[in-house]
Amino acid sequence: MTKMKQLQILKGLLYVGAVYFSGVAIVHSLGVKVPGLFIYYNVPSHAYQDRIISFLALGWAAFFYLTARKMDADFIKLILMIGFIAMLALTANSIITDFRFLNPLARKADFLLITSILFIYWGSLVFFSKQLLKKKK
Repeated sequence: MTKMKQLQILKGLLYVGAVYFSGVAIVHSLGVKVPGLFIYYNVPSHAYQDRIISFLALGWAAFFYLTARKMDADFIKLILMIGFIAMLALTANSIITDFRFLNPLARKADFLLITSILFIYWGSLVFFSKQLLKKKK
């Protein structure tokens, strides 16, 4: 795969991240629990929590969008590092929290599946960013 193709795919993936976080912001601000956009979609949450998540997600959407526009290696490194920490935190939270206390129908496997999909997205960012990060050293 050519360097240009890898960079185009990376840029597309970053735009996908911007759209994803925009979706997270919208559904949280509306309080509409959409699996994938709400990691813990079938456990209760408070409106104030959803509003906080919505404006934080909007900030992430803007960060991903700016990174896609600028293709700055330092921004990409930050996204990869924080993304990895987020994957670890979501996985740990999903494992240690007894969600059945909040909703008897909640299953950890559902949350871990959503986190796994996000991990695949993150892994794609890692794979396609190698060329840019190698070039910027």
